[in-house]
Amino acid sequence: MFEDGRSKRVVFIAHCFLNQNAISDGTAVYPAAFKEVVDFFLEADIGIVQMPCPELTCLGLDRGNIYGADSPVVVENTRIRAEMKKGDPCRKLTKLAEYVVDQILEYRKHGFDIVGIIGADRSPNCGVSTTSDHNAEIPGMGLFMEEISHRLSEGNIKVPMTGLKGTDNITEKLKNLL
Repeated sequence: MFEDGRSKRVVFIAHCFLNQNAISDGTAVYPAAFKEVVDFFLEADIGIVQMPCPELTCLGLDRGNIYGADSPVVVENTRIRAEMKKGDPCRKLTKLAEYVVDQILEYRKHGFDIVGIIGADRSPNCGVSTTSDHNAEIPGMGLFMEEISHRLSEGNIKVPMTGLKGTDNITEKLKNLL
């Protein structure tokens, strides 16, 4: 099955790398997408799976604060992180993580190579190496990546995770993933 022209290789990428319009107010660095990320994976014949944006889904485009851009990024991110831990947003976040893990399991079941998961460092949800909490960028995972990682480890499934930021040498970090 699936012995056609496809590479059978996919990468899971945080929503905002492919759609900067979903990111919290005041934090977009590109008009549309991180073209360097898209080009890198397309040139390597690796399919791109866009993960859902947990903040957009759980809190809305304005993240519940129309003045979010008036605060330093890490302060607003800390507020967002706290909001995501509450009742309905937390339940939605759990379902989104299940959705992503279910997709990973489906691809694996059919022999696809999951090259990795790319998160957005400093994000309160999609950070892999760093996240925002206590009004600072700190080492650790965001809530969404933490939930995905936890669910994968429960199933003894190993998928490399890498965090990127707009200030990184993106191509070099992505080469290390492969």
